[in-house]
Amino acid sequence: MLFKQSPSPHIKQSLSVHDMMFMVIYALVPGALASIYFFGWGVLFNLAIAISICLATEAIILKLRQRDVAHTLQDGSALLTACLLALALPSLAPWWITAIASISAIAVAKHLYGGLGFNPFNPAMVGYIVVMISFPLEMTLWSAPLGVNDGWPDFSTTFNWVFLGALPYGETIDSISMATPIELIKTQLNQMHDITETRNSKEFSALFSGLSGAGWQWINLCFLAGGLWLVKKDVADWRIPTAFLITLVLISNIFSVIDYSTNSSTLFHVFSGGTMLCAFFIATDPVTASTTPKGRWIYGIGIAALVYIIRSWGGYPDGIAFAVVLMNMAAPLIDYYTQPKVYGDPNK
Repeated sequence: MLFKQSPSPHIKQSLSVHDMMFMVIYALVPGALASIYFFGWGVLFNLAIAISICLATEAIILKLRQRDVAHTLQDGSALLTACLLALALPSLAPWWITAIASISAIAVAKHLYGGLGFNPFNPAMVGYIVVMISFPLEMTLWSAPLGVNDGWPDFSTTFNWVFLGALPYGETIDSISMATPIELIKTQLNQMHDITETRNSKEFSALFSGLSGAGWQWINLCFLAGGLWLVKKDVADWRIPTAFLITLVLISNIFSVIDYSTNSSTLFHVFSGGTMLCAFFIATDPVTASTTPKGRWIYGIGIAALVYIIRSWGGYPDGIAFAVVLMNMAAPLIDYYTQPKVYGDPNK
């Protein structure tokens, strides 16, 4: 009997960079579709602009660095950065906001440090932070979610605003945009209106339907489903999202029990904003996250603590980008002090 023979090594190869990046992109699809459904054409425009600018910037810099442009573009890393950035940006962000964020992510956060595998900071989050700090007003332009007021604006209105900065006669940006639930609660607390009063008010009650706000719980559930699939496929390490979510649940529960009138509930924090996007798609970035088993627990805990602190007392509505980049800075130190013991070495 003849047996089929194959050359060594006889160990199953790990996923290639291309396979890993595209599996993450596939896992983003349910959350992206939910975002488009609840926030409209602006999300599609963000994706189109970010993908175009990120790929173009990547190609130009690779050409300047005399690298293989076609082969590197096919690894999917620039495409994934574009998708993460587009889904994080407000649905009514002007085109130049998305363009600046995309260029900053690829040119500065990625290639300035040597390209994929050498960047110490998550590129998408660096791009987000650049525009958040530079253009805070434009970074609040979220359309009203589906089912609230008149919902998101139609294709023509959204296109004219995003690309031309123009609106129909008699309309202002305030008439088609709305604060997110996290941002609105923070604003109302500063005006001495507690959370219960805000959620039950006639003006805002529709926005706070469901667990965490109209549409947001479904978007987060879709990202959760995609993230769990990544964990099952061993693309994302389970420790970081587990540590992140458990810590966020514990901290938010403690403060809401102490004073529920000024601290949002656990379910609100878990299913609001970009919580699940962060837990499974951003914090788990293998290049910028901690690499040791114990370090990944510390890394996830640190991000969750910073997210809660910034959400509750910081000057920005959602602190995910800042929390991730701050913990990116701490990752080398965490890895240094959490190295696993060397087998057979009694001194380690």
